[in-house]
Amino acid sequence: MRRYIRAFLVCMLFAVFSALYVYSKLFYSDLSVGGGLGGRTFLHRAAASQRSDIGQETRRGPDETGPGDQHWYTRYIMRKAGGRVGTAAAMHLAVVACGQRLEETLTMLKSAVMLSIKPLCLHILAEDQLHASFIESLESWPSSFRSRFNYTLYPITFPHENAGEWKRLFKPCASQRLFLPLILKEVDSLVYVDSDILFLQPVDALWSLLAHFNATQLAAMAPEHEEPRIAWYSRFARHPYYGRTGINSGVMLMNMTRIRATYFKNDMTSVGLRWEELLMPLLQKYKLNMTWGDQDLLNIIFHHNPECLLEVPCHWNYRPDHCIYGSNCGSAEEEGIFILHGNRGVYHDLKQPAFRAVYDAIRQYSFREDPVSSLLVPLEEELLKTTRSYCVVGNPMRLPITTGCETARDQTRVCSDASSIDMQCLRLLRHSGRRDYMDVGDFICWIYILCVCEEGCHCHHYRSHILVSVSLVIVLCIVGYMEFPMLMRLFFNSAV
Repeated sequence: MRRYIRAFLVCMLFAVFSALYVYSKLFYSDLSVGGGLGGRTFLHRAAASQRSDIGQETRRGPDETGPGDQHWYTRYIMRKAGGRVGTAAAMHLAVVACGQRLEETLTMLKSAVMLSIKPLCLHILAEDQLHASFIESLESWPSSFRSRFNYTLYPITFPHENAGEWKRLFKPCASQRLFLPLILKEVDSLVYVDSDILFLQPVDALWSLLAHFNATQLAAMAPEHEEPRIAWYSRFARHPYYGRTGINSGVMLMNMTRIRATYFKNDMTSVGLRWEELLMPLLQKYKLNMTWGDQDLLNIIFHHNPECLLEVPCHWNYRPDHCIYGSNCGSAEEEGIFILHGNRGVYHDLKQPAFRAVYDAIRQYSFREDPVSSLLVPLEEELLKTTRSYCVVGNPMRLPITTGCETARDQTRVCSDASSIDMQCLRLLRHSGRRDYMDVGDFICWIYILCVCEEGCHCHHYRSHILVSVSLVIVLCIVGYMEFPMLMRLFFNSAV
């Protein structure tokens, strides 16, 4: 009898200490959220972190070269800010901004930072007169969001001997994206987006596609169109292009290490050429036949090297072309829009009110405001006014936090500094009315957001600990259930 009682007490002590361990983990995880670079500074919740000084700018004349300056792309000016995000674990996001694109670019960056889970390293290539405005705007963001990313500003830089020709190609600065593998030589992989992009899903979702690259693929892009009969390239192009409808270069996921190391097949020589050797000869050969500039060059390159490209569905690059005359992006109808591309200037006119409604909602949203009342509710109201658009009727716009579940909206409290992972958990809650299932982790996020939002929404810290504790309780219950009959028999025998 004593032997069984001792075994039962040991089990109880084990359960108590397990509970204490889980509680301590929960407590200290709260204290360490705003700490060093140990993987969680980008989900900052507590005290404001220190801002590092912005590096001094060093300028060099256009004709000035030094002993080690053998390539044009080593001559660029950088301003760095941040330093709180470890580059090894971070995702790299690049954008080019010229002219009047400052506000549009900042809105794109806001959507990326607001929704992303992993930290971001932002590479902003902009005209010199825009640098101060970028620094002022980005440094003004709340520390809880500012700690999720660092950024580097670069000037617009083209090969010195052909700078004028590259600048005039299509739009000012548009061809800068072609030289990213040569400018960002230390970056392994990168997401490039145009300034008129809005992320409606975390950058992490696109970044994860790198794992789907096979041994030859070095870039991922969406097709220019879904229907060859009405696609621009299949009807009007006077040069080679990729696939049936060509590709759109507004969103590009690139393994730049592979790009720099690959010899590309072409129709000019019998041997492969490196990226930097290929661009100018292609431009000289096809410049009289190109309409879309750098995008046409990319189509020509991947026409001859189709094994190098991973073609992704259109919901990764959803444009007005997909819904002007009717809905022709099936993946967006099934899964929702992941990345919104407001080309044709639709963010700034009334031709596509649904696109403008999303852009205005994100542009006007302040990080310090409640995302439901200040972002989702106004956006929902504006979208309801655009019911005549195919972009809404055929393909309803969907943000990661989607309204529509009134009970959840009434019961859920959203912290003003909630992390993006919490927003994803909240998305599961708000979509729960349309889901047929919900896994254990999602259920825990649901319960946590409903019940614990007073001190900060960080359910990702709790999910693993709660799962461990639940598992321990289940194991103890099973053991107790198996041993309960024997313990009862011993108890009654001793009582008799």
